[in-house]
Amino acid sequence: MPQPDYFSRYDNIAFRREDGILEMRLHTRGGPALWGFWGGLHRDLGLAFRDVAEDTANRVVILTGTGDSFIDGFDLESETMPPMGPDAWDTIFREGRRLLRNLLSIEVPVIAAVNGPATIHAELAVMADIVLASDTTVFADKPHALAGVVPGDGVHVIWPMLLGPNRGRYFLLTGQEIDAREALRLGVVGEVLPAGELNARAWHHARTLAARPAMASRYTRMLLTRALSAGLESELGQGLIMEGMAILGASAQQSQ
Repeated sequence: MPQPDYFSRYDNIAFRREDGILEMRLHTRGGPALWGFWGGLHRDLGLAFRDVAEDTANRVVILTGTGDSFIDGFDLESETMPPMGPDAWDTIFREGRRLLRNLLSIEVPVIAAVNGPATIHAELAVMADIVLASDTTVFADKPHALAGVVPGDGVHVIWPMLLGPNRGRYFLLTGQEIDAREALRLGVVGEVLPAGELNARAWHHARTLAARPAMASRYTRMLLTRALSAGLESELGQGLIMEGMAILGASAQQSQ
């Protein structure tokens, strides 16, 4: 059976599919995934999630990283940031909404195999239905409050929902790191495994889920993500606007 066109469409995502199980492995030039805005994962993932959602051959999705980290840095080598202004933020605003909305538009179970530190857009992993973490994993939100940026691109919804309102705000405002064992205790992840066993465990769960009736799996996914979808639908646009206003305000002050 020929591979779908989207398997070769994205420079930062490697796809493989077996028996209806689709693995999406994030990477940067073949190595550990680094977050990029202009032509990087910020753009690609939202489009890829849409392609995955529309492909009815997918029965289960596994989202994972490459090497020893999930996403733990920025792609400074290939990034050329344009001047920050309304046009640039309009692109980020559009892509930021598409990123999380299209992840939730996938109507089959999603498994995250978090293979190491997830300190940039870790919400992509913890929004999965089954979250598995290697014992080397650390969760944090480094790009926002610590950098003087409003945490308004969905993390303001996801983390207080998972950790509770007070712990969630503490996590976002302080840049706190939560290691894998603490994440398990807090209920953020379902299992912690040695790094060498993580991928096999993800595929074990995926095969179990893929063997279930397709309609039941789709409707279960839709039902169990309703609260996430409702929270993001209500708050994501507002959060991105406030994040953008603060960034544009700071940019204007620097140019004076």
